[in-house]
Amino acid sequence: MKAVTLNFTTSSKLKLEDVPVRPLENGEVLVAIKAAALNHRDEWCRQGLYPNINEGVILGSDGSGIVEEVAEGIDLGWIGKEVIINPAINWGEDQKVQSKDFQILGMPRNGTLAEKVIVSVDRLHLKPKHLSFEEAGALPLAGLTAFRALFYQGQLKSNEKVLITGFGGGVAQFAFQFAKAAGAKVYASSSSEEKRNVAKELGAISVYDYTKEDWVENALKESEGFDLIIDSAAGDALNNLINVVKPGGKIVFYGATRGNPSTLIARKVFWNQIKIIGTTMGSDQDFEEMVSFIKDHEIKPIIDHVFTFEQAEEAFDRMKAGKQLGKIVLTP
Repeated sequence: MKAVTLNFTTSSKLKLEDVPVRPLENGEVLVAIKAAALNHRDEWCRQGLYPNINEGVILGSDGSGIVEEVAEGIDLGWIGKEVIINPAINWGEDQKVQSKDFQILGMPRNGTLAEKVIVSVDRLHLKPKHLSFEEAGALPLAGLTAFRALFYQGQLKSNEKVLITGFGGGVAQFAFQFAKAAGAKVYASSSSEEKRNVAKELGAISVYDYTKEDWVENALKESEGFDLIIDSAAGDALNNLINVVKPGGKIVFYGATRGNPSTLIARKVFWNQIKIIGTTMGSDQDFEEMVSFIKDHEIKPIIDHVFTFEQAEEAFDRMKAGKQLGKIVLTP
């Protein structure tokens, strides 16, 4: 089968090559991939910045497709089913936090940027009927991360004011749509005028350019503070978020693309009883609830661009440059 593998001998650190399909083991199924999608972790793997790098691995965590084969003892009714794949592996029994054996599909084990992928049958969920394969393939990792950040960690309620930072990225666009569907008053920030305009079109009450010095002042004036902020950047910008969250409010962050903050206005955190919460991916319970939420509200992922596997380098470079608005999808 054709697959996009991590290969540090090539200039792009990627290689489209023929990879054999191994026999199925107990509890496994073979899914013919119809669409896969990129996440930032794929690019970090390409740059060698992700832990437990395994050269030669097939990248990709997100995928949708059709079940082609099942191991002995698995219900044959799965064959021919249109499915999406939960990429969170070995979360464990504790809803509060993942187990020490937690992994994400696509590193260190083979992922979805291939014509076929082998996964445990318990990772399968029926594809929501209102989604195309491309839309469904864009859903799993980012949708799960956004759902847990908003509803489990953030405890979002209807009519609360929520700020989604970095609008345009995969998780951020899901968080925006989920919050809107839940009846929240949604605001967004982005350094891109194009992305801010799209957020307005999708119903943002206000949008902010976080590169402008007066954005904090403007946000406070317009919102009177946010009940919940969903962020992926951290860094020194975290202090700006502390300044715009309401007393008693929550800041939930699922990434640190700007690194650690050099300073932290700790006095404001404790005096205003602000909760700063970390989150990543989500449990099997979160995934099931996310899929149900998607179905109930007929939410469709924003697709930035669809590439073929042969165009993998172009797709990865687009993500690296931060040009995408929504999810970058690849098809075999």
